Formats: sequence, C-alpha cells, structure tokens
Amino acid sequence: MTHFRKVEAASRRLSGKVEAASRRLSPSWQSLMVVTLAVAAFAGCAVGPDYQRPATLGTNSVPTQFETASGVTWRTVEPSAHLPKAAWWEAFQDASLNALEAQAVVDNQSLRAAVARLEAARADVQIAQSDYFPHLSATPSATRQRSSKSIPENGHPAGKPYTYSNYLIPLQVGWEPDLWGRIRRQVEGAKARFQADADDLESTKLAIQAEVAVSYFTLRALDLETALLQATVIDFQRAAELVKNRRKGGIATDLDVAQAVTQLRATEAQVPAVEQQAARIRHALATLTGRPAIGFNWKSQTNFTFTLPVLSPGQPSELLERRPDVAASERRMAAANADIGLAKTAFYPRFRMNGLAGLQSVNANTVFDASSRLWSVGPSVDWPLFTGGRNRAGVESAQAIYTATVAQYRANVLAAFQEVEDYLTDHQLLASELESESAARDAARQTEEIATHRYEAGLVTYLEVATAQSVALGHERTVVRLQGEQAVALASLAKALGGGWASADR
Repeated sequence: MTHFRKVEAASRRLSGKVEAASRRLSPSWQSLMVVTLAVAAFAGCAVGPDYQRPATLGTNSVPTQFETASGVTWRTVEPSAHLPKAAWWEAFQDASLNALEAQAVVDNQSLRAAVARLEAARADVQIAQSDYFPHLSATPSATRQRSSKSIPENGHPAGKPYTYSNYLIPLQVGWEPDLWGRIRRQVEGAKARFQADADDLESTKLAIQAEVAVSYFTLRALDLETALLQATVIDFQRAAELVKNRRKGGIATDLDVAQAVTQLRATEAQVPAVEQQAARIRHALATLTGRPAIGFNWKSQTNFTFTLPVLSPGQPSELLERRPDVAASERRMAAANADIGLAKTAFYPRFRMNGLAGLQSVNANTVFDASSRLWSVGPSVDWPLFTGGRNRAGVESAQAIYTATVAQYRANVLAAFQEVEDYLTDHQLLASELESESAARDAARQTEEIATHRYEAGLVTYLEVATAQSVALGHERTVVRLQGEQAVALASLAKALGGGWASADR
C-alpha cells in the first residue's frame, strides 16, 4: 500500500532521532521510547475502502425529466414560490390545515420518538470519538482479608494464614493509538448513521405532515358529502310530502308515494355511512396531532372549497437531493462501507499504552506517605494469531451488508421516481375526470329539472323523477369525491417530491 510505504520512509527518518535520544536513557526506557515512536509512526493508517458513492442506478442513467410532468394542467391560485419548503402545505391557503400541521409537529408522538433516536445517534458519535483520547480512571478500595493457610509457598503449603488490610488508591490511564484506522472507521460509521437518523427524522416529519394533509382533505370531502346528503334528504322529504298530497288529490298513485318514500329512506341511510367514514378519519387526525380522539374539536365546513396551488415537479435529479429517505439510505451505504474497514482492522494487532500511579498500604495511617507510592508504565499488544476464520467471516459479512445497502439505496431511488410519476398521473387524470364529471353533474341537474316539470304536468310517473334525482345525486357526490382526491394526490405529490416542489409555473 502506498500509504504504508510512506509510513516506512517516515519510520526510517525517525530512527536516527530515536537512536540519539536512546543513548541518554536507561535500557528499559530506551525500549519503551522505541515502541512509542514506532506506534506513533504507524498511527493514521486506515485499512479498508474509502467511501465513494456508487452510481445511483447502476448501469442505468437518471431520467432527465418526469414523463407525466409536461402534460399536467394545474389549477391557478396565488403564487406560492416564496413559501419555504418546510411549510409546503401553506400553498393550499387553508388556516385550519396550517394549525393542524403546526400542532402535529409539536405533539405527534412518533415524531418525538424519532427525535429521541436522533439524540441517541448523536451520543453514539461522541462515544466513538472518545476512543481517540486516553481514558483515565480511579478505583480506590479498602479491604480486610485473610490468606489461606494452604496457599502455595515455594511449592509447599505456607502453613500459616495472614490477616491484613489493603488500602489502595490507584489512578489508571490507557490510550490506544489508532494504528490501522479502527477508531477512524468507527467514527465514520457512527457519523454516517447519525446523519441517516437525522434524515429519518425528516422523513418521519414529512410523512406525518403529508398524512395530516391527506386526512384533512379527505375529511373535508366527507363533510361536503354529508352536507350534500343532508340537503338532499330535506329535498326528498319535501318531494315525498308533495307526492302524498297529490295522492290525496287523486293525481298521484300509491306507486308514486312508495317510490318517493323509498328514495327518501335510502338517502337517509347513506348519511350515517358517510359520517362513519368521517369519524374514523377525524379520530386518525386527532392521533396525528397528538390529541385523544375523544372530544377532538373539529369544526365541519359545509361551504368549503378546495384550493390547489400551481406546481412544477422540477427535475428528477433534484428529487434525489430533497427526498430524506433517499438521503438516509445513502448515508447508510457510507456507514456500511466504514464497517468494512472496521472489520478488516481485526486482522491487525492492537497496541495500548498503559500507566498506573497511586498509593497502597496495609495501614490506613501510612497510605498517604511517600513510601506508599506505586507506579507502572508500559505498552501492551493484542495480536489475533488464530481466530478460526472469525475475522475473515466478519469482513465477508460487512461486505455483504454494504452490497445490500447499495441495492436498497437504488430501490429507494426507483420507488421515489415511481411515486412522483404515480401522483403526477393521478393529478392529471383526476383533473380530466373531474372536468367530465362536472359536465355530467350539470346535465343530470338539468335532466332532474325536466323530469320534475314533466311529472308535475302529469306526463310521466314519479319513477322518472326518482331516477333523475338518484342520477343527479350520484354525480354530485362523485364531483365532491374527485375534488378531495385531487387535493389528496397533490399532498401526496408534495411528500413524494421530498417536502415541496420547484418554482411554480406562471
């Protein structure tokens, strides 16, 4: 290795200085100085591969643009490019949504758990970095003990027990120079995992924010649908009374009355079903914002209108910079790469500089006397000569894990592209579907009006009116549902784009 050749040359340059200094020291200190300088010369070497980000999609190139983006037609509202990415939901211009998002960021328990995990990862970095420095410890003790009468002494039982006290106040210091980069790789891995946890926190926050928006728009659509059904029930009640009065006057038939009542009761039955869906979404929204579902204060709006911003998805390459889950998987690749180097250091010896100083005495009155002092200093080495293939298996395991993280990173990138294309397609096709459905609703309203006039004129039975009313109601509900789905798709697109979008098209 080039790095080791440089170290060898540096060692030769140091050897002259070591020899000159050693002539002025005792033989034991000469040996210690040689070992210390040799250790220092090798410090800084790091075995294992240095991290280089692999190709994003392997042999495939990153797309230059989203396939569906060019065909998307957005509904125009106020410009929103000035809004920060972290507050992408403000582009919908809804004060209630803004309040819910703010509450979720503060009180959501899953988010708090992610913050705690990030703090733990930060502490792990500090733990890893602590190995760069000497470790100092003190373990004072005071014991009263008795030796065995049968303790060996010159190959024979001592024949006499000894009872004595032992007062010990030691101060121990140890330092392991980072010869092969073990500590460096350990720190690299801890830092990369900390960065991945930071990205995971952002990913969790983004998922919660998007879920709040999705739940909010779904609930608003259900509120509108409930209001529509309740208004329709009132209309059908009036219609049923009208038919009953016409029956009393001999104009309508019992069949007309039965049809009117059937239609009324069937519509009344649909109201609880929609309210049940709304209740579940409302309870989920309460949990997302960190509140109990019981007594969650929710104000329905029967005159709510969906406001959708003007958006552009930007370039696919920008997506890789904005998606926190992609960033997290990339950092885990870096951590796995550092683990390969860490596993390879197991083949090399570990040197440690040890020191001990303190006081020891059998009498508490003399423990602090000068004669009670003790000390020792010297290096030690731990060299794995044979481990039964354990170290080699450790390297193979680390390499396999790294390969898995590369595949996971590329899978996350592909999933990110898929999600953006899915939601772009959803929004485009939902806009087209909503346009057609709105036209169908208008035509159904006209049909209902014509059928009602024909019935009042005695030209048709009430069946034709009931059919026209049912068709009109169905289209009304579909329009409301599609409006909600459009807003949901747009909120999901914001999440897929990593918490925002590029500058709005004007």
